[in-house]
Amino acid sequence: MRCPQCGSNSAPDVAFCSRCGTRLYEPKPADKREYALLRVHPAWWHFIGAVLLSSILIALGFAARFVHQINWNVSLILFAVGAAELVLTALRRHFISWSLTSERVIESKGVLSRHRREMELADVRSVDVERRFMQRAMGIGDIVVASAASADYAIRLYDVPDPDGVAETLRRARLKRLA
Repeated sequence: MRCPQCGSNSAPDVAFCSRCGTRLYEPKPADKREYALLRVHPAWWHFIGAVLLSSILIALGFAARFVHQINWNVSLILFAVGAAELVLTALRRHFISWSLTSERVIESKGVLSRHRREMELADVRSVDVERRFMQRAMGIGDIVVASAASADYAIRLYDVPDPDGVAETLRRARLKRLA
C-alpha cells in the first residue's frame, strides 16, 4: 500500500505508514443496527370502565328489543352506541404503546393526534416497578423509567402485564448498551 503523505510503500494490511506515521486507511465502524426487543400495550383492565359501559349499552339494546318489545329504533341506537364505544376503546388501547429497542425506550400515544417520546438507554437512571393491590391481583403494574438527563423527564408505562419481566428486559438491554 502506498502512503499518500510521503509516498513510501508499506505492507497491504498496515494501519499506519512505517516511515511517517500517517494513517493509511480508516477502519470501518461496526455496523450497529437498532432492533426491537419488546412492545407493550396497557392491559385491558385499564379500560374496564369503557368496556363495562359498552357491554351494558349492548345488553340494554338487546333487552329493549326482545324483552320489553320497545321500538326497534331505540334498541338499534343503544346497540350501535355500545358497539361503537367498544371499537373506540379497542382503538385507544391499540394506539398506546411502549417499545423497547436495543438503543432506546419509545412511548407512543394517540389515535388522531400522535405523541411520541423517546429516551436513550444510556440516559436511563432508574427503573421502578409499582404494583397496587388490585394490580397485583390482576398480574399487572406500572413501570417508571427515569432519565439521568433531567429530573422531570420520565416515561411511565401504566397497567403493563408482567411488569417485573418488562423491567428486567429493560435492565438487561441497558447493561448491554452500556457495555
